Amino acid sequence: MSTERFQPDNPREWLVRAKSDLAIASTRIEGAIFEDLCFHAQQAVEKSLKALLIHLKIPFPYVHNLAELVSRIEKAGQFIPSFVCESIRLTDYAVEARYPGVGEIVTEEEWQWALKLAREVVLWVEPLISTET
Repeated sequence: MSTERFQPDNPREWLVRAKSDLAIASTRIEGAIFEDLCFHAQQAVEKSLKALLIHLKIPFPYVHNLAELVSRIEKAGQFIPSFVCESIRLTDYAVEARYPGVGEIVTEEEWQWALKLAREVVLWVEPLISTET
């Protein structure tokens, strides 16, 4: 599979990476656990939001806190759909779900929910940055 790549300061490169994380999160690889798949769903949202921030020329910290990223986008005057607000809850998968004993075991239902939100956020951001060269 060939994917066009861009410079690191181009929001489309961040979206390429978000889509890669979404592809990983979507794949029921034998031996993969839901916590790790949800981590990639969170990463898809995080990188999508950072792509939008780059497009809007808004600096951002390299953090996993989705609420911080959404807040910066909202302060720029961008309408935030309810599913983007809901996706903030995926922040827990950035750290707690990655390490044994830190968070609770993730269920298939939770994974499906995280995956749905990640897809929605990626699909929301894509046309917003489509004018980027």
